[in-house]
Amino acid sequence: MDETRAWQTIAEERRAFADVLDTLTPEQWATPSLCGEWTVRDVAAHIMVGPTASIPEVAKAMFRARFKFDRANVLLAKPRAARPTAEITAVLRDRATSRFTPPGHDWHAPLTDLFIHRLDCLHPLGIPTDRPLDPWPEILDLLTSPKAHGAFLPKGAPDLTYVATDVEWSHGTGPRVEGPAEAIALALTRRPVRLDELEGPGTEMLRAWAHG
Repeated sequence: MDETRAWQTIAEERRAFADVLDTLTPEQWATPSLCGEWTVRDVAAHIMVGPTASIPEVAKAMFRARFKFDRANVLLAKPRAARPTAEITAVLRDRATSRFTPPGHDWHAPLTDLFIHRLDCLHPLGIPTDRPLDPWPEILDLLTSPKAHGAFLPKGAPDLTYVATDVEWSHGTGPRVEGPAEAIALALTRRPVRLDELEGPGTEMLRAWAHG
């Protein structure tokens, strides 16, 4: 995937996710997500941060959070989560073409952030993503690279051979783990909700790490 196509994909998937969010009930918006203590509403608000936050706003949040990125994310997402749901989805559409990237990252970061957080929202609701799988090799490439440490997952992921069974992708050495790309990504980001879809001699090692 080249850069032009990547940004087109990000825009398309932001709009598609907004379409799904528009169908949710108030109870579904308040459902706990896979992302820590955040609800579906909180995660949707977090996805808005990159495309909408100004540099001064981010700097102020980082200062208040004592330069702890996770805490700053909470501060930036909180006021956005207080907005009406229709406004949250409208902003996702209006800013769908935003090309914001975190410092030190390219388009892989917003692509990965969107796809993982979409799963954070939809899996607890029992809603399938039902979207093209083509971007997943790019996402898994990032998640298995040193650039993922800190931003997407802690250091120390098991040294395994990861193989996606629904897209053409593999990485690593060591005992083999195979399964759907989404299930691999969730395990790598320590969201152990689809571990039963993974197979291979390295699965137990990954399972133990994912439960951390």
